[in-house]
Amino acid sequence: FFSQNLPSSFSDTEVGGVGRMGLNFGDLFLSGLLFLNAIAVLNEERFLAKHGWSTTATDVTTNPNSLKAKIIAIIKAVRLVMMWPLIFLNTLTIAFKLALG
Repeated sequence: FFSQNLPSSFSDTEVGGVGRMGLNFGDLFLSGLLFLNAIAVLNEERFLAKHGWSTTATDVTTNPNSLKAKIIAIIKAVRLVMMWPLIFLNTLTIAFKLALG
């Protein structure tokens, strides 16, 4: 509908004329993997503590039920539990991208 009025440079077609618009399962998987990687690489001492997001922050220790404390707990859980699965999924994704493009 909208692509009929757009110039050819804005077309959503790829090589071969096959249209590809929107998200598919692979795109959602890659975006979730990138998001988990971003959480996993956050260092508590070097990055989070500078911005007041460490477990030793006073507002987190005084109110453990706050939203900030829960987000910090999720970050710690992702870093602890998802380390080996992330290594496996990243390796699998890199191999898949190298093999199939």
